[in-house]
Amino acid sequence: MDKYYSYTDFLKAVGHYQHANESEKLLNDIYLDLFLNRIQRLQRIEELKDLIDTALDERNKEAFYAYATELSELQESMN
Repeated sequence: MDKYYSYTDFLKAVGHYQHANESEKLLNDIYLDLFLNRIQRLQRIEELKDLIDTALDERNKEAFYAYATELSELQESMN
């Protein structure tokens, strides 16, 4: 799911392309992947908040701790 793009990797990839359009396409693909990844994480955060609320309503400690842990890890990775 997660891809890691560094500036150095981008420059290496751009060096392999002879046309500026191909470099722009690569950069657009990187931005699109990062954008979709962020949207997916934000949706999962909202889903986890709803699941935590449900677990609290049902007094389900195991589910609460599982969802809260995942939410915490996800929020840390967003920073």
